[in-house]
Amino acid sequence: MRTYVAVYLGALVLAMLATPAAARLARALRIMDVPGVRRVHRSATPRLGGLSLVAATLTMLVLVLMLDNVIGQAFRRVQARLIALLVGGMLVFLGGVVDDVRGLRPSAKLLVEIAAAALVCALGVRIGSVSVAGVTLELGWLSWPLTILWIVGITNAVNLIDGLDGLAAGISLIACGAIAVLAVHLGQPIMTVLMLALCGSLTGFLVFNFHPARVFLGDSGSLFLGFTIAAGSVMCATKSATLVGLGLPALALGVPIFDTAFSVLRRVLRRRSITAPDRGHIHHRLVAMGVRPPWAVALMCAVTLAGTGVGVFMFVTRGAIPLLVYCCVVALLTAAFWIAGTVRFRQALAHLKRRLMISRDAKSQNRCYEHAALHFDEAVSFDGWWESVCSAADEMDFAALRIQWQRHDGSPQALIWRRAQAAVPADMMVHMTVPVRERHLGAPLWLECDVPVGESLESASRRMVLFSRLIEEHSLADLLSDSERASIMGTAAREPAAAGQPRDGPGRHPEAARGRRA
Repeated sequence: MRTYVAVYLGALVLAMLATPAAARLARALRIMDVPGVRRVHRSATPRLGGLSLVAATLTMLVLVLMLDNVIGQAFRRVQARLIALLVGGMLVFLGGVVDDVRGLRPSAKLLVEIAAAALVCALGVRIGSVSVAGVTLELGWLSWPLTILWIVGITNAVNLIDGLDGLAAGISLIACGAIAVLAVHLGQPIMTVLMLALCGSLTGFLVFNFHPARVFLGDSGSLFLGFTIAAGSVMCATKSATLVGLGLPALALGVPIFDTAFSVLRRVLRRRSITAPDRGHIHHRLVAMGVRPPWAVALMCAVTLAGTGVGVFMFVTRGAIPLLVYCCVVALLTAAFWIAGTVRFRQALAHLKRRLMISRDAKSQNRCYEHAALHFDEAVSFDGWWESVCSAADEMDFAALRIQWQRHDGSPQALIWRRAQAAVPADMMVHMTVPVRERHLGAPLWLECDVPVGESLESASRRMVLFSRLIEEHSLADLLSDSERASIMGTAAREPAAAGQPRDGPGRHPEAARGRRA
């Protein structure tokens, strides 16, 4: 017990000494978090506070490894697994440092996290089985993807919740305390020491991170915290083939886990990248509702404490009651996030229906585009080209077309096509003008199009894009002239009457064509 107390107090003191030094280093290197649209703070703040956590935690672990007692001997027996965990933690920490300094693509950060999680799995730290109400399920090869998913998910959950002063550090402190209690009960001194070292480091760091914060964790600190907590919970679960082995950490991290899950759902339904930033996180919503940032942090930490208490109750209770309690807590957390407005189920359903409708329209429009392209490939004259244009407009639900040019004598000439349908209000119509390349006149012609909006402006925009692509790929400049066609066919150029098709396009005889002449 004295070793445990010494580890906690030693990490606390080291963090309190190292955090100001890390802040000064960040200022010297200009690694600052400047205010922005998604930021709550109002002045540039150092963002390399995670360095103090890593330094304090690793220092205490090295000192414990050198002890000549039961705990020191236990550390040396599992040295390989411990080194794998720490190497993985340092890997994500260094990836976070690069992100803090220069910015790192989300895909690159994800690859670093997966590599670190795979390293831990390779040395035996895996979720091999789970047991619920006395029924044990062996995972087999599924232990690898499930463990990697758990570690990467928790790592990013802690990273995403780091949006208010003291929030990520406070929630992580409670989670580390819960895992330390679990490790003590399971007789895991290594994990107990690791979690107590993190607890002490976080306590010392929070002295400088409470509102108004003088230093931030940065991505380096939040990623290191998330990875270490996730991997540590897996190491505890390997000693206890029960749902509680992961259920207790999951409830302790319920706020960031639910926040991440709803963020992904929200962005997917809005057809945005899951890594795209937004202001829909739980802490953003609470602040938008008028809750002051310190009180929002206190509220979420209180919810975390309550979830941790329920997790401890689950741990000491047998039978199916823990699973029932777990489901009730999940329902309550879902209701809390719904009240905060992080996701609206009615809006989510509407977004889903809209997405399905747009996806269905896109497939139909692509088929129309491919069918219209076949007609353009067969066009050899202006008449055929104009007929293909009108056919494509009809298939794509355009309302009207108009193309105009000047004759050789300077008089205007125009062709107009209108779709036989009910009149569409002007405020529900989009007007588009498409340039058409024409080699006889030198300058492009202008094809004016009226497109009904219909049920979706996005759908109308996609139709306009596909129609414009058709006009660009099959312009009048690509049509063969009479002499070119005659040369290819090996005959003399034919007269319009003999050809059976009037030539009424620009630079040709202005005879009647499909459509209505203006």
